Amino acid sequence: MGKRTTSQGATAARPPLEHFAQSAGGLFARIRCSLITKLAIVSGAALMFFFFLWSSLNMEAMEALSMENTISDIDRLGTTIILGLHDSMLTYTPDATQEIVRNIGTQRAIRSIRVYNKRGEIKYSNQTTEIGAVTDIKQEACYVCHRLEPPRSRLDIKQRTRVFTDAAGEKCIGILFPIRNDTSCSGDPCHVHAPGKEILGLLDMVVSLEGPLANLSRFSRINFLMALAIAGALFLILFLCLHLLVNNPVRKMMRATRSIARGEGFAGLDMRQCDEMGELGRAIGAMGREVLSKQAELARQMKRYQELFEHVPCTITVQDRDLRLVSYNQLFSGEFHARPGEYCYKAYKGLDAPCPNCPVIRTFEDGLPHVTEEVTTARDGSKRALFVSTAPMTDAAGNVNAVMEISLDITSSKFLEEELERSRRKYLGIFSCIPTALFVLDQETLTILECNQKALTVYGYSEKELLGKRFTELFADRDRTGCERRIREQAAIDRARHVRQNGDAIYVSMRISTAAFPGNQVYLVSATDITRRLETEQQLIQASKMATLGEMATSVAHELNQPMTVIQTISDYLLRKTKGDAAVPRELFTEMAEGIGRHIARATRIINHMREFGRKSDLVIEPVDLGEVLTRTLELFTQQLKVRNIEVDCAIDPDLPKVMAEGNRLEQVFMNLLLNARDAIEEHAGAAGSGAAKRVTLRVHAAGDDVAVEIADTGGGIAPNIQDKIFEPFFTTKTVGKGTGLGLSISYGIIKDYGGSIEAVNDPGQGARFIIRLPRVRPENGQEAGELRA
Repeated sequence: MGKRTTSQGATAARPPLEHFAQSAGGLFARIRCSLITKLAIVSGAALMFFFFLWSSLNMEAMEALSMENTISDIDRLGTTIILGLHDSMLTYTPDATQEIVRNIGTQRAIRSIRVYNKRGEIKYSNQTTEIGAVTDIKQEACYVCHRLEPPRSRLDIKQRTRVFTDAAGEKCIGILFPIRNDTSCSGDPCHVHAPGKEILGLLDMVVSLEGPLANLSRFSRINFLMALAIAGALFLILFLCLHLLVNNPVRKMMRATRSIARGEGFAGLDMRQCDEMGELGRAIGAMGREVLSKQAELARQMKRYQELFEHVPCTITVQDRDLRLVSYNQLFSGEFHARPGEYCYKAYKGLDAPCPNCPVIRTFEDGLPHVTEEVTTARDGSKRALFVSTAPMTDAAGNVNAVMEISLDITSSKFLEEELERSRRKYLGIFSCIPTALFVLDQETLTILECNQKALTVYGYSEKELLGKRFTELFADRDRTGCERRIREQAAIDRARHVRQNGDAIYVSMRISTAAFPGNQVYLVSATDITRRLETEQQLIQASKMATLGEMATSVAHELNQPMTVIQTISDYLLRKTKGDAAVPRELFTEMAEGIGRHIARATRIINHMREFGRKSDLVIEPVDLGEVLTRTLELFTQQLKVRNIEVDCAIDPDLPKVMAEGNRLEQVFMNLLLNARDAIEEHAGAAGSGAAKRVTLRVHAAGDDVAVEIADTGGGIAPNIQDKIFEPFFTTKTVGKGTGLGLSISYGIIKDYGGSIEAVNDPGQGARFIIRLPRVRPENGQEAGELRA
């Protein structure tokens, strides 16, 4: 029990010691880790050291100064004593001299005053027991001068001064004063001394240093206490200043930096100091706000990239050098149910060894990313096409320690790619086999990018010659400007003249649209060769002209008969006059000759007009005045209408804008419409009786952007059930043998070729009205003559 008690007592006594040791260790640790404590200790120690050094130096200086003052006082006193003894010694009154020495020696600080003669004998002393004693010259007092032969006669004050401790243990200072021979000593009335003797004796004065040393000790204590107090006060002030100006700001900054490091909320630092610490605090505050902002942004970025990593629509794995899975995204985990550390080839390919030509292994070998396409068999046995990409992941030393592998399932894309290729080949075949020339043009330069086989056949170029050529170079020279503008406007071009590789001209009809092409938008142009169709149309138009001329033969013959009759009458008159030898008045003869000329010109004009109307058109369009064309048509038709008592009401506006057309073909249109009007009026008059009106109304005027021609009659009009058929080929309401059914159809085609329109309406209470509209020439668009439809 006793042992246990002792043990328990020892155990109970140990915790306070351990607690003290722990407290001391904690205190030491706090001191060691506290900047303010270190600065205070170092600065305090430095202050103490320098103050004590200053105090020590000060005391040494004071001690030296005190000693110098004491020596100076003793020196003055000794000199005074020698001067005081001079007269008594000069008169040789020993008693007086001894009395002076004794009286002076009674002063408290003076321990001894001795006067030595040349032989070292004490002649006078304040201690009478010493008088007559002889001093050994080897003693310290005498040895100063007598250590050399001959003895030294002149020494400075320091060499004549000695400091020693007497028998009573008291520190004393002794000074030797030489008594020198002078003129008063070497002559009368003094005892005679040889003039050559320099030193007659010595005055040895010993003074106690107890008083000066006591004062010096008191000064040292006061100086030490003052130094200690000043050092303590400065240490306290320094400690407070360091605490207020350094420690508190540093602790605030430490708390702020810890808060920043932990990513906690940071409200900033309230640093009102206008010094470097304040600047540092404000810099840390700004840095903290910036760091927290960057941390928040970094956190958002990390979250974002983590979400991207997890939710990217492809499988992502990170593998080590053994091809083990280090990490992977959700898609990989959900699809393959892999575990960390499992071999990649085992996880999603079910293999027991790495894949041949594995891109991950190659990335580990050369440190470069690799891309491959693989066709693998999934666990369910289906074929899968994968696009695999690898990227190295390096450590701080730049060594590849992991590889990221991204696998994208492109099975459906591969299928679509194959389907796209099949579709491309199919549509390429269709594009090549379309029975019209197709061109793909660059929208900026109109350069031919692609063309089909029909284009090569129609234009006679090889594919190499045609691709890269500007499409406008296929046009005849005078058509290029207008055609380029209309292509860019995507306007249909019903007729244009192109030139083949061998120089032959062909006529084409073009349709333009935009289409998507790899890299940009393009123009898709289809060009249909209409040369043969135009030739057929020309043949039909020419046949219609001939039929019209045949139909007008009687009217034309009557037109020619009038001038012929006048010429014949004049000829008969002149013949009678000639046979009767009668003179013809000059004025009458001139009038008859002029009449013959006028009627011959009229007949010639009619014949030329018929010949021009009957010729084959050359398809050249140019600016044409519709009023002039209609007037010329009436020249052939007026007499025929007069014979049938048909009135003509013609109104043509002056200063009509011109249209782009071909006058000869327009005459054919107007002629067809006038013939139809004539026939309709006669048919209606025959049915209605002699009271029916017979009138053809002609109007030519500008109508906005068009020029309109209206041809109306007083016939029976157009039946509603046939109104939409009258422009069809071979449709006619005339009896067999009186019409071909081509007149209105040809007229419709001609007007459409020139970009115009033709329509037929019934006038209330009247007959039919045909309205033709053709676009006026617009100089601002740069429209010129040519084969192009306006």
